[in-house]
Amino acid sequence: TDDGDVWWEGMTQEPPAHLIDWLGKDWTPGCGRTAAHPNARFTAPARQCPVIDSTWEDPKGVPISAMLFGGRRPSTVPLVYESLSWQHGTFLGTIVSSQTTAAAAGAVGQLRHDPFAMLPFCGYNMADYFGHWLDMGQKTTPEKLPRIFYVNWFRRGKDNSFLWPGFGENSRVLKWIFERCDGEDNAETSPIGYLPKAGALDLSGLDVKQDALRELFHIDGAQWLEEVQKITKYYERFGDRLPKGIRQELANLERRLQQQEVMDRS
Repeated sequence: TDDGDVWWEGMTQEPPAHLIDWLGKDWTPGCGRTAAHPNARFTAPARQCPVIDSTWEDPKGVPISAMLFGGRRPSTVPLVYESLSWQHGTFLGTIVSSQTTAAAAGAVGQLRHDPFAMLPFCGYNMADYFGHWLDMGQKTTPEKLPRIFYVNWFRRGKDNSFLWPGFGENSRVLKWIFERCDGEDNAETSPIGYLPKAGALDLSGLDVKQDALRELFHIDGAQWLEEVQKITKYYERFGDRLPKGIRQELANLERRLQQQEVMDRS
């Protein structure tokens, strides 16, 4: 801005009368273009965080205990689950997707795949990127690899309202993840991965109905088998470059879902 400050759309109710935009050009309200890049990110230096770890930029490296992937899914995907292995976790990264809304490009309600949330940033074939993740798992022992989790804060109930309050309450899910990293026995096996055991998620002081909680973690076998078909179709774009380990994990998921379906019927 003319007074040396920064500004972007939505920051204030009234825009500045004049500034230099992201292209280095003069900008005024009503000129017909946005001042900021559509995909701009505004950040603050990490060192300004009052509780940052003193070794956060140690040149020797820092241990990574967990990695979280996630998408915006109104159904099917539970609030949180953990991968069964590094290879399975890599598979989870490849299937990150969100359901499109009125604010997104494309038809409303369709799945938009964004593997590892890296699609706009990966400068080479994504199938090769998947392979590099798998290769990383071969370079050390399993206990040194980060645990991989998938989160979905956006599951909705039958009335289309969010089942989980989100925002700061997501720290409750992070607490469970920290406990998993500490080796606590607070998870149970499901066809898609490890889910929190009943009572393992700290809900103290939180007004979440039991019906909503059950729905948050409900695994609908039919929906997930349909998900397998969608993933299979999505993988076709990668052709023969898709790593064998990823195809194997998809086949394993389908097999586990089918086995669970048989058990539920018996």
